Amino acid sequence: MKVEIIENTPFAVRFTASGISTGEANALRRVAMDSVPTFAIDTVTFYENTSVMFDEYIAHRIGLVPIITPTKGYDEKDEIAFSLEAEGPATVYSSQLKSSDKNVKVANEKIPIMKLAEGQRLKLEGKAIMGTGAKHAKFQPGFVTYKQLDNGDYEFYFETFGQMPAIEIINKAVAILEKQLKEVQNALKK
Repeated sequence: MKVEIIENTPFAVRFTASGISTGEANALRRVAMDSVPTFAIDTVTFYENTSVMFDEYIAHRIGLVPIITPTKGYDEKDEIAFSLEAEGPATVYSSQLKSSDKNVKVANEKIPIMKLAEGQRLKLEGKAIMGTGAKHAKFQPGFVTYKQLDNGDYEFYFETFGQMPAIEIINKAVAILEKQLKEVQNALKK
């Protein structure tokens, strides 16, 4: 296999790969989107909500805010608390979600969550857990596409939602794919 990097930024990686099949290309894409674990706010407890929006709607929007997921030192058992308190008139932004862990915080502080009118209040706590895109789309680290070129090579494009650098998504996806294939190989030896 030959890999040639076309673009490599913290937010996106584009490369060509030769000597692989469509099945292998699709396996890498699916593992990257469905199996790379990231943090996302999974449960929200409301202490006050005098806005016109239902708790469930606000919780859903907060759950979709990308959370920075450090590449080391955290696993599926970790829970990170977030809090938010706001009063209108104001637009509530993702920057107002305060984390209990300085390393695990919102990836983009400019995401509007909702608008509060005069006198409306919002006070809540959220719990971020680690999960995968196979469980819910809010855990997907980004999106991945590939296309077959005229010469039979494949061009991949990985773009992060901000939880981790794009190159790290690729590295984690390859490691997960290797582990899964090893498990299949070991199971067949029995």
